[in-house]
Amino acid sequence: MKIRLFLTAALLAASGTAFAAPHEGSAFIHDYDADHDGQVTRAEFDAVRTARFKATDANGDGWLSEDEYVGEYQTRLEQQLAASDRSEEKKAEERQRQMRQAKVRFGVLDKDKDTRMSRAEYDASGTRAFAEQDDDKDGVVNAADAAATRAKQLAAQQKD
Repeated sequence: MKIRLFLTAALLAASGTAFAAPHEGSAFIHDYDADHDGQVTRAEFDAVRTARFKATDANGDGWLSEDEYVGEYQTRLEQQLAASDRSEEKKAEERQRQMRQAKVRFGVLDKDKDTRMSRAEYDASGTRAFAEQDDDKDGVVNAADAAATRAKQLAAQQKD
């Protein structure tokens, strides 16, 4: 089992550029590891999320419109696509898929369906995301957590 987790972690590390929504462990660590020590503490995660919310709230009204949410996401996605070695055709496909998903994600995260995302709604999604990545529930996401989470995801996909 330890060998499988190690191999999964190695594959994740070698998998290349992560895309804007960091749902896989290696992308999550890349996006939130502020001190570049290979792991993400809850404090690091919260600090990045706070800064991202403030930056996304372009008009400073304390909530995110769909345009603000999707626009911020698109900016990050475009930076990542520009750095990717994928073909232009593959980048276009990824862009279309990711942007469609960003709009769906906004609708899901807007729990009260008032067409704006409150800070509480935004924070709740972050709490869930961190909990999903922190496999051993120690408050730190590292390569072992990423490998364990990915192995569980792969096992669930094989069941389907």
